[in-house]
Amino acid sequence: MKKTIATLATTLIALPGIVFGDPTIRLAALEFGTVNWELQTIINYALDKKYAFKFNIRPIANPQAGKIALQSEAVDMIVSDWVWVSRQRSTSSDFTFIPYSSTSGALMLPAASQIRTLTDLAGKRVGIAGGELDKNWLLLRGLAQYKMQLDLDNKIDKVYGAPPLLNQQILQGNLDAIITYWHYAAHLEALGYRTFMTGQEFIKQLGIDQILPTLGYVFRQTWATANPDTLKAFMNASIEAKNLLCDSDPAWSQIKTLLRTENTATQGILRTRFCAGRIQKWGEAEKRAAAAVYSILRQMTGDKLTGKSIDLQAGTFWPYSLGY
Repeated sequence: MKKTIATLATTLIALPGIVFGDPTIRLAALEFGTVNWELQTIINYALDKKYAFKFNIRPIANPQAGKIALQSEAVDMIVSDWVWVSRQRSTSSDFTFIPYSSTSGALMLPAASQIRTLTDLAGKRVGIAGGELDKNWLLLRGLAQYKMQLDLDNKIDKVYGAPPLLNQQILQGNLDAIITYWHYAAHLEALGYRTFMTGQEFIKQLGIDQILPTLGYVFRQTWATANPDTLKAFMNASIEAKNLLCDSDPAWSQIKTLLRTENTATQGILRTRFCAGRIQKWGEAEKRAAAAVYSILRQMTGDKLTGKSIDLQAGTFWPYSLGY
């Protein structure tokens, strides 16, 4: 019988300490998250066997559950963002990060919207996925201040909500715009909605030219030091799986049921956006750019998002060369 994410999932029990040289990775992944496209492709093409590692996948309901599982050592790895990693390191945790994707959310508008500039957002009703600390919202606020000395926080009617709810609200005409996650933006784009600007474009407009990861694989530094070959094997499988999904139509067809849409236009946009997020460059310039973005986010929120650390913490990014 063909292996699937569901059949590989096991109940994981927290184990004390680090098992040196263990080729098994205990990985927590959102049950309906896009990372499953990659993980399922690793399974479909037996890349775990090719690169000589094993993994147990624990489906989780939300990102917070993954963070709790990692903190309690119930899993070895999750997908999260580097700002959270830096915050944890500032409290003496040893979590670290390898880039997974640079695909970012977007500010979406109805096709007929008359919004053309940031100033036009003033007085509008804007939905924001992820709450008041959503990084795309914070970067948009920073951009409005930087470019136009405009305080969007006090100029728009903010509506916080879950992405599916916000999509429904803008479809019903109850919102003028939404800032949402990339795969929800793709659904709107397929229906003719207009991308005003992506999160990566916010960063570029702020004067930062590098493409930065939005999400990555997060794990303990002690675990990585104890299991370097396993980590290397997994990352090579990760890269090959992404390339298969982007370059092989049969590979993409095998994960279409995970897309949760039958709309072929939406499927095509999802593939395009997913593939555009492959990490093409990752070095010191990108790490310096991340530190600059960190400073902007801290300026917008004080301690709320970043914690008390003024600067991006050393060790946030695990030493990593693309493809090893």
